[in-house]
Amino acid sequence: MKQTLSTGLIAIFAIAALSFTNGTTTYKVNAEQSKIAWTGKKVTGSHTGFVKISSGSLTLKDEKITAGTFDMDMNTITNTDVTDKGYNEKFVGHLKSDDFFSTAKYPKSTFVLTKSISKGNGLYDVTGNLTIKNITNEVTFPATITADGKQLKGSAQITVDRTKFDIKYGSGSFFDNLGDKAIDNNFILDVNLVAAK
Repeated sequence: MKQTLSTGLIAIFAIAALSFTNGTTTYKVNAEQSKIAWTGKKVTGSHTGFVKISSGSLTLKDEKITAGTFDMDMNTITNTDVTDKGYNEKFVGHLKSDDFFSTAKYPKSTFVLTKSISKGNGLYDVTGNLTIKNITNEVTFPATITADGKQLKGSAQITVDRTKFDIKYGSGSFFDNLGDKAIDNNFILDVNLVAAK
């Protein structure tokens, strides 16, 4: 009798667990295959580079994105347009300094999805919390997310107002008479995520 009762309870819990997870799949971000490119503009031109993803995940329920997060290792930031090695190192060092991302103090930046609206055909309007230098602000942007078997791919372009994260160096909103040394308040993150079950 006890064995029958135990078997019955196990079956009930198993069915309940399956019902709870049915249609929900979490994909782990592949840090090596995923890329984030950045673009910053100034009066005299622009600069570009990359920053590596350290970890992340994306969750689909009934084939729609319901959750997601990724972490950026800010100490991996690079520049791709400055060809002189010495100046490139100096430039990247400046990006890591307290004038910009303060990577020694804040080595990680994080995005956490809070809402997504499906537009069909893998297109979404995504809203989430972006944390840089331990300051969190909400951002909204369009994204494309597609699943193919065990793999999921996501791409998005996020416009970030750096001054909201206490990155004010060279900003015409805070400093006068910068002339051609003024740097745009906004920078762009082109995110390409590859994840697998």
